[in-house]
Amino acid sequence: MRVSMFVFFVALAGFVSAASAQAPAQRVRGDVVALDGNTLQVKSRTGETLTVKLADNSAVSAVAKRDLANVVPGTFIGTATIARPDGTLQALEVLIFPEAARGSNEGHYPWDLQPGSMMTNATVSEVVAVDAARRVTLKYKDGEKVVLVPADAPIVTFEPGDRAMLVPGAHVMFGATRQPDGTLTAARVNVGKDGLVPPM
Repeated sequence: MRVSMFVFFVALAGFVSAASAQAPAQRVRGDVVALDGNTLQVKSRTGETLTVKLADNSAVSAVAKRDLANVVPGTFIGTATIARPDGTLQALEVLIFPEAARGSNEGHYPWDLQPGSMMTNATVSEVVAVDAARRVTLKYKDGEKVVLVPADAPIVTFEPGDRAMLVPGAHVMFGATRQPDGTLTAARVNVGKDGLVPPM
């Protein structure tokens, strides 16, 4: 495996670790203001400007667009969901994991994309067309969930990226850790490819 791909999958493993319900990291979502050496400034979606210290060996993962046709039985995905009034789960987004990340943080747990949202990392066992949407059955080690994926739900995957993508205005999402002195630090950054806003 090429070194760049190895670094990518190490970074990806770190990201999905940060995505677990127990992770202490603060998720940062927003737009790059500036990158100066290892200092990254991000204007968050809530309007505040955050300063994040990147590790010397920090990695960048590109978040690339896919479509509903890529969600097929056997793929391992992560999907943020919200419960509809009738109790069924509806996808807010779907992340198709690269094969090397299969099994990462498998399960069903709270997520902070919006109030009441949950995250399910699981293997797709069945996909059924429901008009333009898809009803997807997800199986994980402790059970299964059925999720309705609307036709307009964002579908993405991870690809290798680099720091050259961290230009002003680039859309990012990543886990950061607040140090005892209040400094935010990060070992990796996920950045939308071709102007994509990471939906996670």
